[in-house]
This record gives sequence, C-alpha cells and structure tokens, in this order.
Amino acid sequence: MLRFLGSAHKFCDGATRRDFLQIGAFGAGLTLADMLRLKTASAANTATKKQGSKGQKSAIMIYLPGGPSHMDMYDLKPDAPAEFRGEFNPIRTNVTGVEICEHFPLQAQMWDKLACVRSVVSVDEHSDSLVMTGYPDRVNSTANHPSFGSVVSKLRSGSAGAVPPFVSLRGMSRGSEPGYLGIAHRPFTPGGQGNANLKLANGVTAGRLEDRKNLLDKFDDTRREIDGSGTMAGMDAYTEKAMEMVTAGVVRDALDLRKEAPKVAERYKGIEQFLTARRLIEAGIGCVTLSIGSWDTHGQNFQALKRQLPLVDRGIANLIQDLHDRGMQDDVVTVMWGEFGRTPKVNSNAGRDHWAPVMSALVAGGGLKMGQVVGASTAKGERPKDLPLTVPHVLSTVYRAIGIDPSITFPNGAGRPMYVLDARDPVKELMG
Repeated sequence: MLRFLGSAHKFCDGATRRDFLQIGAFGAGLTLADMLRLKTASAANTATKKQGSKGQKSAIMIYLPGGPSHMDMYDLKPDAPAEFRGEFNPIRTNVTGVEICEHFPLQAQMWDKLACVRSVVSVDEHSDSLVMTGYPDRVNSTANHPSFGSVVSKLRSGSAGAVPPFVSLRGMSRGSEPGYLGIAHRPFTPGGQGNANLKLANGVTAGRLEDRKNLLDKFDDTRREIDGSGTMAGMDAYTEKAMEMVTAGVVRDALDLRKEAPKVAERYKGIEQFLTARRLIEAGIGCVTLSIGSWDTHGQNFQALKRQLPLVDRGIANLIQDLHDRGMQDDVVTVMWGEFGRTPKVNSNAGRDHWAPVMSALVAGGGLKMGQVVGASTAKGERPKDLPLTVPHVLSTVYRAIGIDPSITFPNGAGRPMYVLDARDPVKELMG
C-alpha cells in the first residue's frame, strides 16, 4: 500500500492536518486508489433502493479549514466599536437590504443566486467532523457517524455506473470517513499519482485487459473458498468498479482541465478545484468536497483575508454562475463553511480567535430559496440574535435538497439502527 501525501495545514492546537491519498494494488496490472470501493451487502439494501429512486441531485461541499471569520465575510458590523468591526467595510448586494464584505464584489452582484445563514451555533474544535457529518469529533470518535458524502455513496452506489458517488478533492479527513457504513463508502480522492492510476497500465490494451479480467475471475474462485466473511465480496465489487472506471474514463476526463475551454479555464486560474468540482458534478458525481485557504487567523487576520477572500469570491461566483448557465442550479446544492466563527473582538495581534457561539454558512442552489440572509447575530456579532440554528439544521436542509430523507437509518457495527442525523429539522426559511 502506497500513501501519497498532499499539503499540510497546521492549526493553533499544534496538530497537522495533512491530506493524503492511499493507492492500493489489485490484479490485472492496474493500480487504483483505495477509495474506489463499491457497495457491499448490508441490511440497509431495502432502504438504499427506496432512497435511490427519489432523484439524483448532487451536492458540492466547500470547507474553509481553520474557522473563517463571520465578522469579516457575510456578517459585518459597521456600527460596532472599532475593535469589533475590524478593517473591512460592507457593500450592497443586488438584493435590497443585504450587505456583505467589500472583498466579495462578485458575489454581491449575484446575491439573488445565493443565501447565507448567519446564526449557526457550532463547537470549538479544529475538525471538519461536525460540518461534514453533523456530529462533533469528540462524539464521532466512538460513534463513527458517516460523512454526508458517504451517505450519498451508500444510497447511490448501486446506480452510479462508471463514476464514484463521492469524490473528495481535499484528500481524506475525519469528516470524510464513512464510519459504520464501511470502507466501501470512502470517497474517491484523486490527486497527482492518483490521476495516473485512472488509465490502463502501460502496454495493456483493451483485449489484454479482458484476458486479465478473466484470469482474475479464476483467482477469485479460489479466494472465495478461503474467505467466508464477506470481505471478498466487497473486493470483487471494488475490482469490478475499478475496471468500469478505467475503461469508461468518465472521471479521468472530468479531472482533465485541459478539456475545458481556455477562456473558462482562465476564469478559474488559481481556484481550479472549483472548476474540477463543477466538471465532476456534470459527470454524474453525487457529492464533491473541496477546501480552500487556511483560516486559523489568531494573528494578522485582515492581511490573510485580503489574500484569501478574493479567491473565494471568484470561486463561488464562477461556480454558481456556471451551474446557472447550464441549467443545473436546482439540481446542485452548494454549501460553504468552516468549523466555527471567530471572536467578534480583534485581539492584540490584529487577529481573531476561535468563536463557537455563532458562525455563518453560505448556501446556493438545490431548489432552495435564494436571495436572502437567514437569522441574525447580535450587534457585535457575539451570538445569535434570533433563530439560533445548529449545523445539523443546515445539513438536514442540504440532504433534503438532493432528495435524501435525513430520518433514514442504517445499522451500525452492532446492528443498531442509527439515524443519519439526530436533529433533522431543516432551515424552513431556505426551503423552496
């Protein structure tokens, strides 16, 4: 087993979060990512068929690691004392009464296609677990709740064809794990060498590939005899899926940005993950996750945001406009957030520290009600003023937007039925 490491992010707790890609080998001379797994037999097959028939909408989940400052992005407080309001000024959007940060001019021009929830209560921990699963890391460490994308994978892997249901463009993390759904529903995590593994090995023709597949079948007959646990059945599915993906080339083509029109590629220069996400969604992926920037700004908060906010602005504006131009706005829901907000009061290092009492979440598409802000924080941005909401409220809304009932249950390792979310009420103001 080989492990390919990506970029590392070191946060204030001293821990390093490093994206990684594990590459495993199987027969037929092909090497594919460990994330290329398919469904295995489970007690939830009936639920899978029922849910899978509800539609095939998709989700893009954008994670801002480190905790972005709500006060300097979507919830500015121009009337607050200087030590709270910070350096940035609000600008008007194309929706009357809604203002956002001056470093978001592109989003301001298209706010009728966007919405923001400004009253989300979070927890103080550097982990994507809460926003990707609905449960904080300290709970997930024992309960093993699955990520949003893994739930999509579980419900749709049977009809995914030549594409994996769940793709992570930011590697593996605690929040991308499948938990009790099993490793078959880990994300496909392309990157670097992983992309090269989505093609036939050197010198292997389609004819030779079929010969090798037949040879594999003979080996499998023997291997099944020594494996009665069901593990081999999962590996058979994995091998079958890998073969299908290699020969079809759908994902490989989606990841090849050279196939995009040069003018479009230029618009996404420096923010290519947003373009890749859109291309993957067009290829039929059910859930794509990506991340951008580093937001643990205990010091020099405004300097860091001056560099990062324009990139986020271009990424969101290009992505959402492209989806609209392709008529996909109601079929794709996008959510962008981090693990918590940041302190309303600027510290002595011109930074903002962790702040779990309130944060913001950007939402777009999925047939939800756009052109608004939902909820409000207090005059200094310290806590929800009205409509306090939790991360599961937002996740429940996103699940519903793509046709998944968050009250569905799956058996955990002990056979106990577990809800996808314990808190399942949606954000009613967003429901179209």
